[in-house]
Amino acid sequence: MSLSPRTLLISGLGIALVGFLAVTAFREDPVPVDLAEISRGNLQVTVDAEGETRVRHRFDVNAPITGTLQRMPLEVGDPVVAGETIIARIEPASAPLLDANSRAEALAVLHDAEAQIRFAEAEIKRTTANADYAQNQLDRAEALVRSGVATLTRVEDAAVQLALAEAEVVSAEARMAMALASKERAEAVLQEPDVTSKSAACCLRILSPANGVVLDQPNASARPVQAGENLAAIGDPTNLEVVVDLLSSDATRIREGAAASLERWGGPGALDAVVRRIEPTARTVVSALGIDEQRVDVRLEITSPRNEWAGLGHGFSVFVRIEEWRAEDVLLVPLSAVFQKDGTWFTFRANNETAHLTEIAVGRRDGRMAVVEAGLNQGDRVVMHPPDTIRDGSTITERERF
Repeated sequence: MSLSPRTLLISGLGIALVGFLAVTAFREDPVPVDLAEISRGNLQVTVDAEGETRVRHRFDVNAPITGTLQRMPLEVGDPVVAGETIIARIEPASAPLLDANSRAEALAVLHDAEAQIRFAEAEIKRTTANADYAQNQLDRAEALVRSGVATLTRVEDAAVQLALAEAEVVSAEARMAMALASKERAEAVLQEPDVTSKSAACCLRILSPANGVVLDQPNASARPVQAGENLAAIGDPTNLEVVVDLLSSDATRIREGAAASLERWGGPGALDAVVRRIEPTARTVVSALGIDEQRVDVRLEITSPRNEWAGLGHGFSVFVRIEEWRAEDVLLVPLSAVFQKDGTWFTFRANNETAHLTEIAVGRRDGRMAVVEAGLNQGDRVVMHPPDTIRDGSTITERERF
């Protein structure tokens, strides 16, 4: 049975419709993505950390004696001149008041000293008399020897007795001196402090050790102080440095003389700085998570003109970027377009609306870009933030940017 042309036409249209629906049902929709073009540029790898400004030369003023500190004449921020400005006045400590037991003990010591003096006076009289008698015996023996009545042995015995008597005199006089000193010491202990004889000339004046301003003053009130207690800190706020607290592993990545920039310091733009010193000794610091960390202080010198950072002072917070590595005119790829798989770096390269999985070699990188060492060329386009739905050969479409 032959088919009519109308039947053939309808059958053909039906088969075409079924094929179109089948193709439409199994075809993958293009994945919308963001694309970035590979270009050349400069890359700088930095070590970033929070830092703090400090006066380069800080002078702590401490109390040289124990006494009563008068109210501090200066306030924090007041200018000082070395050797001229009075930082503090301290009245030397007076003898403490004695309680009943201490006074009774001191009186007993005084009475003992007075008794020792009377004993020493008697000893001096006795030994002096013995010495005079020994001298007379020696003179008599010498006269007898000259007359031939006595021998030289008698003279020698008399001389020895005289020497012993004179030594006893010296000992008695020394005992007297010791007794007098004991009496003076006891009287000094018993002497009451005279609180009515204070004058402006009684106090020790402490002068500024350097030019600058008062940086810190723990307590401006009058109070008793001990020798060595801190009274104030002096420094020159125009001579600042920046101290950065780094992990020791980060400190090994930088070198002295490396360029740095100071950001978020409160003024417009970033300030230039240079690493002046990496301290050779680390210290152990317990982090907020309770982990022991080895930290190292890195000191930077601000190289920007002083008038650009005139508002900075001692203890101000800054954000520091220290240059570890720099390269110019290198091929760069965004880090958001690359990923690792089994230790190898890959990216999806876009070509004619198709994503091709491409193996690449990545060199140095910062927080945003990485150096392309192999696998991509300038002008190639890569997929940013590739989703899990993309495979090698997937159809993609560039997302519209607004």
